[in-house]
Amino acid sequence: MNDYDVVIVGASFAGLACATALANSGRRVLVLERKADAGEKLHTTGLLVKEAAEGLLEGVPAPLTRRIEGVRLHAPNLRHIDLDAPGYYFLATDTAGLLRWMADRAVEAGVEIQWRSAFEHAGRLEKGFTLGRIGRARYLVGADGPTSRVARAFGLGVNREFLFGIEHEYAGTNAPGIDRLHCFIDRRIAPGYLGWVFGGVGAVQVGIARRERGGAAREAKAAMGLFLEKIAPVFDFRSTAPASVRAGWIPCGGVVRPVHADRVLLIGDAAGTVSPLTAGGIHTALRYGAAAGVAIDAFLAGRTGNPGALIAAGYPRFRGKRLLRRAFDAFQHDGLANLLLGTRVLRDAASRIYFHRGSRGM
Repeated sequence: MNDYDVVIVGASFAGLACATALANSGRRVLVLERKADAGEKLHTTGLLVKEAAEGLLEGVPAPLTRRIEGVRLHAPNLRHIDLDAPGYYFLATDTAGLLRWMADRAVEAGVEIQWRSAFEHAGRLEKGFTLGRIGRARYLVGADGPTSRVARAFGLGVNREFLFGIEHEYAGTNAPGIDRLHCFIDRRIAPGYLGWVFGGVGAVQVGIARRERGGAAREAKAAMGLFLEKIAPVFDFRSTAPASVRAGWIPCGGVVRPVHADRVLLIGDAAGTVSPLTAGGIHTALRYGAAAGVAIDAFLAGRTGNPGALIAAGYPRFRGKRLLRRAFDAFQHDGLANLLLGTRVLRDAASRIYFHRGSRGM
């Protein structure tokens, strides 16, 4: 039977960051992933904020990224304003390529990854778990997305509030103005969030996210058609077939409770470390995934106590952003957005959301 120091469920941004940190500390680590490879069936735009690009993903091959300098915010009537912050930028990524690069880096560090392997069950041992045919582990990490099976198996908190996102990729990046991140406000099409267009790596990414409370994901496909019609005066993709489509649930209710148990910890989307306002979670996934790896290593070495409590104490509370989320859900109004576009109040508020150091990657 195989014995591992840590078994991580999910080859996500958080899971791979955690696995690599542990392997770099000499730990024997196994990652279980249901997909055939890390870049399969994507559920994220892959847009990174500056903090993630510079502090957490150093060494990423240049062909996997494309720099975006500013934001163009479109009101429901399609009038727009440009927002810029000196020195601030976003990075569009070849998300599949980026995750494959992270997986390769993890394997080089000594991580074992079992593809097409799902988490099924875990039985308690005195100091760890038995995972049936998988083997035994001294610690278990759930990095398995917003509907985490690890969370349910151990009675941990689960995400209950969601956006549902759908995104098309269109080959090429030659559309006028595509070097900015274009954001479109429209309550009818994207209630509770917005639509977006930006030039990715070799493709234009066009998507929307909508507030959902547990159903009606099928409505997102129809809303995407409405969005393509709406933005046609700016970007017309109506007669172009997308090269690929990605979709999925985005937790927006804040960090779940509880987020850890004895020798078990949730990270990434499983933990709900996604900004309730911007729906960005890559930055926090990378940051706290790596921090979890360091804390778990220290625990297994006997240098610290419960790493779950330590990491959970550092998770963002999102108090202000949860309040703004509720306000946006309740008071989003297209007519008001049209009137306020261009005012100092809206410009300052939007700039804080997009460029403040507390923001998170999409």
